[in-house]
Amino acid sequence: MSDTRPLRAGSLRRRTIVAVVALVALLLIVLSVVVDVALGARLRGQIEERLRDRAAAAASLVGTVDDEDLAERLSDQGLSVRIDSAGGDSVVAGPSPEQLRDGPPGPGGPGPAERSAPLPSASTDVSVVASAVTGDADLVTLTSTLSDGSTLSLTASAAGIGETLGQVRWIMAIASVGVLVVAAGAVTLVVRRTLQPLDRVSEVARSIGAGERGRRLHPTRSDTEIGRVATALDDMLDDVTGAEQSAREAEARLRVFLSDAAHELRTPVAGIRAAADTLVRADLDGPEREMLAAHVAREAQRASRLVDDLLTMARVDQGLELTRSSVDLRTIVAAEVERAQLVHPSLQVSSVVPDAAVPVRIDAGRIAQVLSNLVENAARATNGRGTVVVEAAATGGAATVAVIDDGPGVPAEERERIFDRLVRLDAARSPSGGVGLGLPIARGIARAHGGEVRNVPRDAGARFELTLPVSD
Repeated sequence: MSDTRPLRAGSLRRRTIVAVVALVALLLIVLSVVVDVALGARLRGQIEERLRDRAAAAASLVGTVDDEDLAERLSDQGLSVRIDSAGGDSVVAGPSPEQLRDGPPGPGGPGPAERSAPLPSASTDVSVVASAVTGDADLVTLTSTLSDGSTLSLTASAAGIGETLGQVRWIMAIASVGVLVVAAGAVTLVVRRTLQPLDRVSEVARSIGAGERGRRLHPTRSDTEIGRVATALDDMLDDVTGAEQSAREAEARLRVFLSDAAHELRTPVAGIRAAADTLVRADLDGPEREMLAAHVAREAQRASRLVDDLLTMARVDQGLELTRSSVDLRTIVAAEVERAQLVHPSLQVSSVVPDAAVPVRIDAGRIAQVLSNLVENAARATNGRGTVVVEAAATGGAATVAVIDDGPGVPAEERERIFDRLVRLDAARSPSGGVGLGLPIARGIARAHGGEVRNVPRDAGARFELTLPVSD
């Protein structure tokens, strides 16, 4: 069942450009998301690292500086500080967490990425035992437990991270738009140049449709997409051109065949008409009338034989319906030799057959017709007075029947042409000669059986071989 769905013929150039630009846009979006997440995590990590540094420095001052002074020093760095001593006292310094949500205090306050100078250290045994980081999008709080039992809470503003990320997003958005514009222009130029071979394919196809049958694409490479398309188109054009040439040759052969068939039929019909007209118009008696009547019968038989051959040739072309049966090929050979001896008493006909049976599964009547045609061809070649040998043999999976005569033989250049219709090697079309359909009919019947008929080269005379598959 043929596919009748219409071919989707959207613009390949447009679809390619849109697909590439969409892919670039998707990659830019993914890159922007990755940069945003990675940069935000990095900035927040810097704030947490700064708070840990401050907590470690503050722990080293515990015992040498009182809590109020220590809290004041830490708050000067823009941090919200809370110190809970082991005795239960609490010291709070610096802006409150709510104030830090609006950003670091003061024009000189530390930003998200600022690294303040470390606090002066002193020799002490107090250190940070454990730390925990909490907070939200605007605040980062580090709660550290010191070895003396006190707790230090440092809170820094993370509002600057959002501002920094906002600026980065704008930069990425503007850069992405620029990249997309450049990519669209570059892809348009590349795709236009890449698809130029398709324009040439279209041009060649149109020129061939206009009558330039010899034009071809001849791709330099056949392993690429365009190369495969061009190769397939060249092969198709070769097939179409060959089919067109074959159709012209077939039409020419048909015209010649019809002309020759009409010529062959006209001769007996003209003879019948002339004899019948004489019989009707002339008052003839005795031998003359019998002679004309015999002439009418002879010409009618000739015309009938030609019509039968034409009908057989037509059936061969349409496909013969074979009635197959298992037979011994030697019996068909013997029957044909016997028939030829009766029909051509002056012809020396003999057979050479093997002792063992030659089993074949064939339509016996059709194969007998093939042998009859080959023997009749040999009889005409020897003028009915030569020697004809019919040999049968079985070799491997094939059975062969050869018809050999001692006539003039077949020229090498004519060995295939004689199997064309209405082709005869004799220059004159004598009434006793054939009409040139015996060999084509014989080959057609043999091929219908899965076999072949061919003319085999021979030093003297002619040898025609019929090959058939041997039955199991």
